[in-house]
Amino acid sequence: MMFFSKKINPYTFWVSILILIRAFLNYAIPLMDKTEARYAEIARIMAETNNWTTLQIDYGVPFWAKPPLSTWLSALSFNIFGVNEFAVRFPYLLLNILVILLIGKYAKRKGLDFLIPGLILLTIPEFLLHTGVVSTDTALAFCVTLVMISFWEGIHNKAQTFWKYLFFIGLGLGLLAKGPIIIILTAPPIFVWMVIFKQYKTVWKSLPWVLGILITAVVAIPWYYLAEQKTPGFFDYFIVGEHFKRFLSSGWKGDKYGFPKSQPMGMIWVFLFVFAIPWIQILIGKIWKNKTNLIKNKWVAFLLFWFLWTPLFFTVSKSLIHPYIMPVMVPIALLITHWWEEIKHKKRIITIALTIPILAFFIFVTASLFNKSNYYINSDKFFIENNTDKNIPMYHWENKSYSSQFYSKGTIKIIEDNADLSKNLNSKKPFLIIIPHKKIKNIDKESMKLLKELESNYKKSIYIFN
Repeated sequence: MMFFSKKINPYTFWVSILILIRAFLNYAIPLMDKTEARYAEIARIMAETNNWTTLQIDYGVPFWAKPPLSTWLSALSFNIFGVNEFAVRFPYLLLNILVILLIGKYAKRKGLDFLIPGLILLTIPEFLLHTGVVSTDTALAFCVTLVMISFWEGIHNKAQTFWKYLFFIGLGLGLLAKGPIIIILTAPPIFVWMVIFKQYKTVWKSLPWVLGILITAVVAIPWYYLAEQKTPGFFDYFIVGEHFKRFLSSGWKGDKYGFPKSQPMGMIWVFLFVFAIPWIQILIGKIWKNKTNLIKNKWVAFLLFWFLWTPLFFTVSKSLIHPYIMPVMVPIALLITHWWEEIKHKKRIITIALTIPILAFFIFVTASLFNKSNYYINSDKFFIENNTDKNIPMYHWENKSYSSQFYSKGTIKIIEDNADLSKNLNSKKPFLIIIPHKKIKNIDKESMKLLKELESNYKKSIYIFN
């Protein structure tokens, strides 16, 4: 296996291979419903309408659930590379590459290879997945990393004063990435660390608090002000609804855009142990082995509090999904790096870790070669692209999917019910309609007889009337 070659730096080789694999998949895999295609469509509308203030989930329909940073990045990428899957995912690939470059110095300081933390991150399934998934979680994780690393460097690295200001810039960007959650996820572990090591004076004197808070405000507040002015009601929905009501209730009735995410209490830990394999298991073993010395080392304690706080915070929430563990991927990698020389059987562990992404890559390629990937991917891409040459109206039964909106460039319409369907049939004009299999039972049988199935996947079929 190439990892054991002495002629090439194995860390450089495998980090490069994993980034290339992820970049290829970013290009090759269609945007999938619901979440990824939704954020891609919001970015597409932003780029098309040139409205950089109000996020829109459909033309003229504001999207209040998230701030704009991720959408800005994807929309800018569309303007550079065109409207396609690689373009919309490129910012997330870039952000995670920046994370790898940002933390490599901590390996160098221990006399290790710069890319060891990067290899660990890219072999964590959750991190590799979000190096190419359109969502707000990658941007939030980047901002959390920037805040935490800048805080540490700001009070310890006297030679590079820019870290003191990056700390506050990171907070401002975090407010634009996902809102006040950036403060919730970073302030408590920093505060606990300060209390335990009695670093109040050092922190107070090291960081430019007055100027820093002003920097954070200048970065974040203008958009919040303009968003409320453009669409009154945003602030109440986003701050009160998304940050308090959603956290406290998985069945929050005021949710305008999402879908139920009810999980058993404590499910965040299951997500962590499943989606961070095999490194989370290695880390737990090292923490247990070094349990008597954990709080004696300031750096280890800082990383440990950073690692533990996010899952502890979400332990009591039932409204969550697995990407919520993204902010702790970096402390996992840095803690493993700290104990790197103590870890036995490293080559075997790395081989196991590499197996997951490489196997996933070959499964996708094989499925594509046998034309099976199209059938099992939850996307309307192929329905849209394979039938656009017919130049007739296209509809979706009852509710549009976000992927159908994206790939039709917003032209797809809805047939809401049987009365609407009958009206279209009686017009005698040809049209296409995408129907989910589970919703066929809602359609009048006589109407269904007039529709001819063109193609299908595991979830839907597209029909033509002519």
